[in-house]
Amino acid sequence: MLNPQRSLSELPKMSAASQVERAVLEEEFNWLLKEEVHAVLKQLQDVLKEASRRFSTPTPGLETQLKQENFILGSSTMDQVKGVLTLQGEALTQADINLKVAKSSQVLHFQFREDKLWKLQQIQDARNHVTQALQLLSSRDDSYHFKTGAEVNKLMDAVMLQLTRARNRLTTPASMTLPELATSGLMKMFTPPMPGDVMVNFYINLSKLCLTVYQLHVLPPNTTKNFKPAGSSVLHNPGAMFELNNNRFEVSHVHKVECVVPWLNDTLVFFTISLQLCQQLKDKISVFSSFWNYRAF
Repeated sequence: MLNPQRSLSELPKMSAASQVERAVLEEEFNWLLKEEVHAVLKQLQDVLKEASRRFSTPTPGLETQLKQENFILGSSTMDQVKGVLTLQGEALTQADINLKVAKSSQVLHFQFREDKLWKLQQIQDARNHVTQALQLLSSRDDSYHFKTGAEVNKLMDAVMLQLTRARNRLTTPASMTLPELATSGLMKMFTPPMPGDVMVNFYINLSKLCLTVYQLHVLPPNTTKNFKPAGSSVLHNPGAMFELNNNRFEVSHVHKVECVVPWLNDTLVFFTISLQLCQQLKDKISVFSSFWNYRAF
């Protein structure tokens, strides 16, 4: 049986020990807010500056212009579509495409008009989100004193939101309907002009630059075929139908070729590292928060 007197006499000692423990924790927490948070913010800025440098646009007047990179599309197993794409940052500055028409030996050749380039919206958006993340981080310089863990978490959540959106833009291509594709500005980029029964689309998927070529055939006006317009998709399959300018079309063949863009892969790695750094800092804050919530102080 416990001795009540003994228990009561030990209470001041326990309380004193708890006060020491709390004082140590508060000192550690203040060091975290003053020193370690800023060290992590600096690390995040360094990583994201590297990411930003990978797909930043050329700055007028500076010698460090983005180099043009050529990427070869096509493979030995599927030679219906071959081509060379020239990428400069977020812009396709040239596309040279050969298409072997299905059921014939005819080869069609298209390339961008010299006065045209095609901006890849996914890369633009990803870059903008990284810029916003960097602006959030730079708003808290070394002289800034974080007062609470909640304040740090709020900043980390805002940065993580921008990084997640940047990553999602590269990993999730936009869905499009076939009429949207047929009337997009991309169809006006080529010389000679694309024939009415061919459509193309460029997009980013993870670290790959993808080209999809659709061959179409016109459905007879009074066709008894069950006409069902296709919805929005990243990649439409053969048999997909759509209507445009009172004509009905069906996709007869789909050709997809792609190539790896190494610096896009680097960028995705930088996003992963940055998100991990943010989460690790949040976890450290959480350790202290759970202590304050657990102890009745």
